[in-house]
Amino acid sequence: MTASIDPGGDSHGPAISVTGLRKSYGSLEAVGGIDLTVQRGEVFALLGPNGAGKTTTVEILEGHRERDGGEVNVLGHDPEHGGRAFRQQIGIVLQETGVEPYLSVEETVALFRGYYPDPLPLEEVLEVVGLTEQRATRVRRLSGGQQRRLDVAVGLCGNPELLFLDEPTTGFDPSARRDAWEVVRNLSSLGTTVLLTTHYMDEAESLAGRVAILARGRIVAEGRPDELIQGDEVVTISFRSPGRHATLLDGITNAATSDGAVTIHTTTATATLFELTRRATERGVELEGLTVTRPTLEDAYLALTAAEGTESAETSEGGESAGGTASGSR
Repeated sequence: MTASIDPGGDSHGPAISVTGLRKSYGSLEAVGGIDLTVQRGEVFALLGPNGAGKTTTVEILEGHRERDGGEVNVLGHDPEHGGRAFRQQIGIVLQETGVEPYLSVEETVALFRGYYPDPLPLEEVLEVVGLTEQRATRVRRLSGGQQRRLDVAVGLCGNPELLFLDEPTTGFDPSARRDAWEVVRNLSSLGTTVLLTTHYMDEAESLAGRVAILARGRIVAEGRPDELIQGDEVVTISFRSPGRHATLLDGITNAATSDGAVTIHTTTATATLFELTRRATERGVELEGLTVTRPTLEDAYLALTAAEGTESAETSEGGESAGGTASGSR
């Protein structure tokens, strides 16, 4: 099926282009005039505390909620009026799903593939999400991580150009989270654009090429994770004989001693470590508990949102997205 393009749309432009997006519920402003661009083929993370406007923004992009103002173009369509052609180009994976528990994995994927005119081949779907070996397993017998993989498989059945992925690893153990991350990375083999929402900053830092941080309905920062991460690295050292550390710190600035440990804030951790270990080796001083802590996306996120409240109209208008999984096709 050939997708119709809204007037002014561009099938070869960004996957998502948003200018001045606004949405209010009564007197409460949920989204306050945001601008956003997501390029085709990238993994983009939309971050923010509960009530920051993420759900409202994503639902507008999916075509499930009307906006009050601004311009929105998703895959060349205005999602508010996109119709079937638009919905066949997107996939949606929500936090909760309702697939039949007594079907097998293969039967589930085959069922959802049958809804679309140009579905992704069944074998390719299973391979991308890592469920080839579980193809004959009943849904009810899958582990939590495997069920989440199946959720993504259902979202991919229609061969979408753009996949909305909502909180993909909430409640997962560390091993299952890492497996889910690998599934998201595999989507790049399909050229699929992914808009990811998550509360896990390490997840966003690991998966997303770019992120946007929302607070009180406005984007307070946007860019690559490494662009948003700022601050000194912290070198921490403890000593078997605390009294011997003084001579090691001559000329080293930003050093502080507390409870037998020394912390040094530095922008040149490698050079600082080299000088400290050289001095310790020469003087026979054993360094214990030597650690280097680098700033993370979580640090940047907390700093950017610390002064922002989380009051929003989202929770009064349905809050976080309800359960269910939808998918689309090219």
